[in-house]
Amino acid sequence: MLAQAAGFALLAAIEPAAVLVMAVFLGSDKPRRTAMIYAAGAVLMTVVMAVTVLLVLRATGFNEPRHHQPRYGLRLGLGVLALAAAVVLTLRARRAPAATGAAAVPGTTGASGTAGTAGSTGKDATPRKPSVISRLTARPRAVTAFLAGLLVFAPSPAFIAAVQVIATAKVATPATVLAVAVVTVLTVLTVWLPLIAYLAAPEATTRALHKANTWLAVHGRSLVTCALLVAGVILVIDGALNL
Repeated sequence: MLAQAAGFALLAAIEPAAVLVMAVFLGSDKPRRTAMIYAAGAVLMTVVMAVTVLLVLRATGFNEPRHHQPRYGLRLGLGVLALAAAVVLTLRARRAPAATGAAAVPGTTGASGTAGTAGSTGKDATPRKPSVISRLTARPRAVTAFLAGLLVFAPSPAFIAAVQVIATAKVATPATVLAVAVVTVLTVLTVWLPLIAYLAAPEATTRALHKANTWLAVHGRSLVTCALLVAGVILVIDGALNL
């Protein structure tokens, strides 16, 4: 159970926007304070949604043997949603050039798995309205950092699938709590890992994040699309075979 939930949590953790936003906040006037508040928002959203999904699934009996079919029907639906999100991202990538430059910050994928870019999309492209995340990171403050953490870590299909694995498993309460904690830690990996690295080695981490920022601004959409495809295929196959 734990291995399967952790696998989905790692797929949910593939969120380039989380790294790019962290890079922006660590480059602000008060980097440590702003980044920690951003991390707090990310953790809060992840924990609240994990507990909410867990309680809802168990309250509706998804962990009971008689709800075998609805349980895998939900998994199939999550897979379809992930694949649909991957298709949307692919179509958007074909219609608009990839954003370039270290300042570009993709929008959060969240539950829909879609993303946007900040600023203009290229010299020959029509400038687009900045995304919500871009506006929140434009002037880093405690409130905007916290809101960014909440929005970037809105639940994705892979995250819900991870919690569903836990909710429908026949395990004791301590094992459930441990599994939720593991899923939470893995899902926000792209927030706490750069933060800890910055606290240990600020200059080296800043340089590394700048390089990652430049690469992710160009390839982040493809990375998210691949994660959605992998999660979608796994969920669709598992759901369809067990219905």
